[in-house]
Amino acid sequence: DQDDVEAVRWYRAAAEQGNASAEGNLGFCYKNGTGVEQDDVEAVRWYRAAAGQGYAGAQFNLGLCYENGTGVAHDDVEAVRWYRAAAEGGLACAQYNLGVCYEHGTGVDQDDVEAVRWYRAAAEQGDADAQNSLGFCYENGTGVEHDDVEAVRWYRAGAEQGDANAQCNLGVCYKHGTGVEQDDVAAVRW
Repeated sequence: DQDDVEAVRWYRAAAEQGNASAEGNLGFCYKNGTGVEQDDVEAVRWYRAAAGQGYAGAQFNLGLCYENGTGVAHDDVEAVRWYRAAAEGGLACAQYNLGVCYEHGTGVDQDDVEAVRWYRAAAEQGDADAQNSLGFCYENGTGVEHDDVEAVRWYRAGAEQGDANAQCNLGVCYKHGTGVEQDDVAAVRW
């Protein structure tokens, strides 16, 4: 049977021996109040321990903490630092968040080409948010050459995974015949 308190006991035993995965999981438990009393500061402490060992999931979660000022002071530059570490480790959600930072100039200089680079890395791993964002970049010629067919390809990838923004964008493409043959039935469907 599932027993969150018992899980925390074992995570703590492994974390206290320096196991990065256990440290990250313990941080997650503290963040969500799973098996322990919710404590953002303690979550950050465990995320930081795991992140320092290169554990990408903890690096990403630490980035979120800095971005949102959860358990630490809000610091966009520090958020980017941890997103980058996790993104370079291949974590798709971190690649997407780093792309968003570059798109909006949050914690870094605004750079559409870098945004596209990170969106593409995440999109190619199947991240639906990144697929939608990459489609938007192609549709608008932001950081890449304008290409409506490529925009539809990425919107469709995200839409087929259930991403509501990608579904809406794909519907609009069908409504106007942008990158696809105009099709009112498909527009309504999406």
